[in-house]
Amino acid sequence: MTPKTPNNQLEQLLDRCIQQGASDVHLSSSRPVSFRVQGMLRPHGEEVLGAEQIARMSEEIMSPRQRDDFQQRQTADVGYSANNGERFRVNCYYEMGQPAMAIRHLDQSILSLQELGLPPQLQELANLSSGLVLVTGVTGSGKSTTLAVLIDEINRTRHSHILTVEDPVEFVHQNIKSLIHHREVGTDVPSFAEAVRAGLRQDPDVILVGELRDQETMQTAIIAAETGHLVLSTLHTGSAVGAVERFIGAFSGHEQAAVRHRFSMVLRAVIAQQLIPSANGPNRLPAVEMLKATPAVAHMIRASKTEQLNALMESGAEEGMWTLDQALARLLADQKITMEVAMRHCNDCDSFQQMVLANGKGARAWQ
Repeated sequence: MTPKTPNNQLEQLLDRCIQQGASDVHLSSSRPVSFRVQGMLRPHGEEVLGAEQIARMSEEIMSPRQRDDFQQRQTADVGYSANNGERFRVNCYYEMGQPAMAIRHLDQSILSLQELGLPPQLQELANLSSGLVLVTGVTGSGKSTTLAVLIDEINRTRHSHILTVEDPVEFVHQNIKSLIHHREVGTDVPSFAEAVRAGLRQDPDVILVGELRDQETMQTAIIAAETGHLVLSTLHTGSAVGAVERFIGAFSGHEQAAVRHRFSMVLRAVIAQQLIPSANGPNRLPAVEMLKATPAVAHMIRASKTEQLNALMESGAEEGMWTLDQALARLLADQKITMEVAMRHCNDCDSFQQMVLANGKGARAWQ
């Protein structure tokens, strides 16, 4: 019988991840392996890995540069392609002095907006020629999948040069009508900001920035959008308004007036999403709110009145905007989620109940 080497063990775990339909695998020293299935994290069997096994698994999937980085920072993000062709994002880290791994399955099958349950208005964003589009949400809310759908739509319909900058590369797109180059931070380029700066000299039409992590990357994203490129990126916030505030808040006080003006000029849309348990099975559905940079929205951003953006979204159905609560009300009206789930995820319980009682008024955000 073939002995279980660290690589063999990892491959077997990843095979089981696919078989179980798990989104994530967690490996912790001297604890059972855990799988996250449909948002629920549970131990999977009784298999327990030791610290040495996990350390060797981590080491074997890293490049020499990543190993050096791991030793210095005690954390590393690694893109890993398994023997079965599936791709995974692996975060290696320490807890209580012991090695651990968090592994996210990156399903390479790209579904359509309709198949994913995303609103059809997102199709319009793939037709933009320039500007900044942000997708925001907590970890595991499907941000990368939404961006992958937009890139796939551009790839299928336009003759463009698409440059993606990720840490690590998640979705690997094949050229259809567009030419696509994937650049991985730490492997192909030292940082997001440097990749975007260099990318402006590589004749791109579309630039996907995996995450706006810092002020420098945000600054380069604005410059890229100002110079006629379509920039797609993500932020970790719970709402569209929160994404606007976080972006501007990343800059110091004396810079914010100028940033507000520049940001309002290049912003095209903010998509904020959550994955919500379905009423019709174990799967989860996207609940999406949409903020579009209409003239009124741009003015509120410049005037530092972001607290009024939510009201503009609530009344902006004709302009293709809606709030999370309106999206939840629509899912509830269509019997795709339960009232209990809707109440657990809405922002304002009282106003949400009034919206539902008013025969679904305001719940028709994307009809």
